[in-house]
Order: sequence, then structure tokens, then C-alpha cells
Amino acid sequence: MERAGVYVHIPFCVTRCSYCDFATTRYRRELAERYVRAVVREIESFPLDVSLEVDSLYFGGGTPSTLEPEQIERLIAAVRARFRLLAGAEVTMEIDPATADRQRLSTYRWLGVNRASVGAQTFDDEELARLRRAHTAADTIALIADLRAAGFAEINLDLIAGLPGQTLAAWRRDLDRAIELRPEHMSLYLLEVHERTPLARQIASGARLAPDEDAAAQMYAVMLERLEEAGYEHYEISNFCLPGCRARHNLKYWTGAPVYGFGCSAHSFDGHKRRWSNERTTERYMQMVEERGQAVVEWFELDDEAARAEALFLGLRLMSGFDLRAYAARFGRDVLRERADEIARLREAGLIELEDHHLRLTDKGAVLSNEVFVALI
Repeated sequence: MERAGVYVHIPFCVTRCSYCDFATTRYRRELAERYVRAVVREIESFPLDVSLEVDSLYFGGGTPSTLEPEQIERLIAAVRARFRLLAGAEVTMEIDPATADRQRLSTYRWLGVNRASVGAQTFDDEELARLRRAHTAADTIALIADLRAAGFAEINLDLIAGLPGQTLAAWRRDLDRAIELRPEHMSLYLLEVHERTPLARQIASGARLAPDEDAAAQMYAVMLERLEEAGYEHYEISNFCLPGCRARHNLKYWTGAPVYGFGCSAHSFDGHKRRWSNERTTERYMQMVEERGQAVVEWFELDDEAARAEALFLGLRLMSGFDLRAYAARFGRDVLRERADEIARLREAGLIELEDHHLRLTDKGAVLSNEVFVALI
């Protein structure tokens, strides 16, 4: 039986970061309580087989750590009641350094949360202020210490490279500070500027510099070198871990395993061809669930062409590469024959390589992965 993951979206934030385009809203106690009730009802109303085994539960956002431990307890209980949440399941919560104290962290841990994802983004306090983050570098360092004291043995740290005006030296300092903290996992992203975000407006008005793609490529190369030296495995385009510490939940997205999402803007996939997504806005989501127990606003079945393209795209995100034999067994198609010209050009450019029936990105190809995906898909 293929094991599934469950994702619960918590939209509340203390402040809205300038680069963020996720579904978020400002935290208010009464709104949070109503929202938790709605998510519990949505989970209870979930129509699929209750015997489905789940080995990962992920609280994302937004800022899940704005919720009271009692509210997290109710959400976990709802998942346990509806699914078979296995013993030893990976239970992750995204935690903002500005929203959690040691007592709250200890309670989260006691409730069964065993993995924390910390949104550090940078250790430059001036940059944090420009990004409208509510924490400082000292807050991040203190949070890591508090998580360890609370018994968290699995910690992920998020950093962003390629911020407007960020220098290579500043990025090296961020990497060095992160490595000193020795998290088991790091998610290191190149900045993407999304339309309708404050950052996009700042760049359009000239208030902030546009990201430098060449500088970002240099930062990516430095990141690969520095983390390899520090003993981290580069297992996905943006993800690194110490041995044995890959993110179980995230791997489900890249390998096409079933993931069931609850809360506003949450997306779901049944592991085969069906995808669906919830209403994005918090208020409308709550109204829909209160009225009929669910808030799905879009669903579709992948046709064979879309399923093949998705398998190729997701498989290439993993640095171990795309398994050509598994693809042929699943779809009865030969990628090397179907994409012969594109693959030849990409190999000649040093962006992909073929070894032991696996097609995979090179380090250079990982930097230019969007271009590779466009060429192949």
C-alpha cells in the first residue's frame, strides 16, 4: 500500500513578508479559532477510504506556530480520527522565530510534532527588516536552541539567495551561520519575484534593485560547494540534508505519492491522475466548509500527456535523476526516443547527464532548471 501525506494550511501571520504570494491573513484570535473548527470539519468530511495509511503530516502556511497548542492538538486528533496516522510518522510544523517560546515548543513536541521547519531566510538584520520579517538573526539562533531543548531532533532551516543587492560575501556569511547551527535539513531557495507582491512593486518603482541572475547563479554554486564540504547531501534542486534526514513529506510531491491537503488554498493529489484544490481566501474557505463540509473549487484529471510531463518534471527535480525504466513501465513510452533532439542539446550544453538508466540534472543544470524543464516538457 502506498503511504500518503497530509498537509494542513494555516494562513495566519504576524506580518506579511514583502516577497510572499502564499494565501495568508493577519492573525486574530477569534478568526483562528473559527478557522481551526472549519479545518477539523473538512478533515472529518473527507470522503476517501479511512484505512489509508499516512506517514507524514505537515503544518504549513502562513505561520502555523501562531496557533495555540490546544488548536494544534485538535487538528492532529482530527487527522488521526480520519486516517491511519502511523507510529513514527513525520509530523512537521513551520515555526517563525518571532512566534514561539520554549514552553510552547515543548508542548508542540509533547503533542507529537517531531520536526520543525524554521523560516530564517537570512541572518542579516537589515535585510530581514526590508523583507518585513518580524524576527532578527538572534531570534533564529535562540529558536534553534529552544527547539533542541524541547527535544526536536529534526530541524529544517530555510534561507533565500539572490535577494536584491545581496552580495556573494553576505551569502557566504548566511551559509556559515546556518552550518554552525547544524540543522538536519536545509531548504535553500533562489528568490522568485511574484507579481502583486510588495517586493514586485518595490522593484517596479525603483525602490529596490531587481535580482541579479548571474549573482544568483554564483550563489548557487557556492551553496553546493560549501554544503558538500559540511557533509550535507544535495538530494533535490533546493534541498540538502545530513545523512538519513531527507524530508519524507516533501519527497511525496516529487515522487508523485498521494498527498491530501486541508485548509484554504490547499492542494491534493490522489497519487494517480486526480488533483484538486481549495478556495484560496480564508473567509470564503470557512464559509464554504461551514455550509457543506468542503471547499474544493477546482479539480481535474491529468490526461496521459500531462501525467507524462509531470512525471518527467518532478523526477528531474531529484538529483538522483529520472528513472527511465520506471517511466517506460508506467507509460509504455521511451523518453530518450521521444525527446532525442532536446536531450542531445541539453547534454551538449552540460545541463543534463545520462547514467545507469537515469536522466539527471548536472549542477549547472540545477541552476538553469527552469530552462531545462521548458526544453523537455
